Amino acid sequence: MMIQQIISHTPVYVWALLAFLSYRGFLASRDREITLLRLSIVPLVMMGLSLSGLDGHGVLGAGVWGVWAAGLLAGAAITWKIQQGTDIVVNRAAGTLFQRGSWTPLVLMMAIFGTKYMVAVFSAMHPEAPRQWMFALSVTTLYGLFSGVFAGRMARCVAAWLQQPATAGA
Repeated sequence: MMIQQIISHTPVYVWALLAFLSYRGFLASRDREITLLRLSIVPLVMMGLSLSGLDGHGVLGAGVWGVWAAGLLAGAAITWKIQQGTDIVVNRAAGTLFQRGSWTPLVLMMAIFGTKYMVAVFSAMHPEAPRQWMFALSVTTLYGLFSGVFAGRMARCVAAWLQQPATAGA
């Protein structure tokens, strides 16, 4: 009964966003050539989702931005290190990068979506929760970490692009 109420009170745009993220995650599971611009869509959407969950007037005050940024930097650094040595094939002539398929982006997108959804539901059921210091700190750090993982992946691709001579192909 409670699950039915939660689902029925979820706005339609949330389900549309879930469908979009699922689709993009499925696409990421297959080997593909992609432009940097198209590659940046998901990290930007994820960062937007992450930032939309922050409250500069909440219990953390303006410090929420610092906590989020620390999480972002940690997530990006970890991802940068983990992806060190992975092959990113750049084709500057075609303006594309070749990426091996991976289910990791889908898992990350669902983790961010699920976190945001659970935070929204929990906050609706327990309106005092967002005003609790530990809850706000945990959620803000998680949002930053998730965004950092996408930022770290994107940074690796941009670095590969910049290291490739402009006249070289794949």
